[in-house]
Amino acid sequence: MSVTIAQTDEQIRATFAVMKQLRPHLAEDDYVQTIRSLQEQGYRLAVIFEQGVAKAAAGYRLGANLAWGRFLYVDDLITDENSRASGYAGELMNWLDEEALRAGCQSLHLDSGVQRHDAHRFYLKRRMRIAAHHFDRVYEGTKRVR
Repeated sequence: MSVTIAQTDEQIRATFAVMKQLRPHLAEDDYVQTIRSLQEQGYRLAVIFEQGVAKAAAGYRLGANLAWGRFLYVDDLITDENSRASGYAGELMNWLDEEALRAGCQSLHLDSGVQRHDAHRFYLKRRMRIAAHHFDRVYEGTKRVR
């Protein structure tokens, strides 16, 4: 297993089916352009391919702030539902840990939906800790939805 940073349109497009499992609102027609736009803001898309098929993918970015110092933040992390328990997620997390260290980060962060119990077990087994509650507010146009 090896991790590739998706850089070509073909590589990005090949991650759509797996990423849609995590982000069902995504539209295939806009996907490559959406990733390209995020890449302009520092987003990177790491993927494990097996025979040209994306088995796991992680969208992440490097940053710094007053709370965490230099960090790697995982925006998206998904293993294809038909390939779970095959070691892909562990391999990708190992790679992300190494990427954070290579980049001189003091920490790695991610948010996980409260309903994703399997993911939480995975993170806790990897000795990650639940460090915060995440709060949000949603807007549509100029109006607050919630």
